[in-house]
Amino acid sequence: MNSAPDNATGTLPRRLVHRWPTVAAVAVVIATFVDGVPPLAMLAGLLAIMPVCYLLFGAFRGELRDLRILALQLAGLVGLAAVAALALALGETAGLHVVAAGWLAHGVWDIAHHRTGRVVPRAWSEWCAVVDVGGALAILALL
Repeated sequence: MNSAPDNATGTLPRRLVHRWPTVAAVAVVIATFVDGVPPLAMLAGLLAIMPVCYLLFGAFRGELRDLRILALQLAGLVGLAAVAALALALGETAGLHVVAAGWLAHGVWDIAHHRTGRVVPRAWSEWCAVVDVGGALAILALL
């Protein structure tokens, strides 16, 4: 029997070290939104770029050899790029609502990747999920 506490029930410093992607992501969200909502074009651009990171990770990890996974990743890219384009077409207030919805959707995408352990490292999907959901909530709260 292992007497060392696991990371879920260990001391606070141990839990923080284990959850470093979450801690880093919260810091990114705070730094990004501390002065208010960034420009719509920047937020929409990030939404369109997010799935590109997954394609790059997937390519380097050899995960995209499975054509089903590649098709799913490409569908994510097309879908999120379409949401970003729609947001830009709608203008500032409506566009920010659409971007927030897109960021939330990408957060779900991240959680699915974290659960499967496929395409991207779990630390990346954890970090990205917190940034996406935290960013979406910050956008909505600051509107």
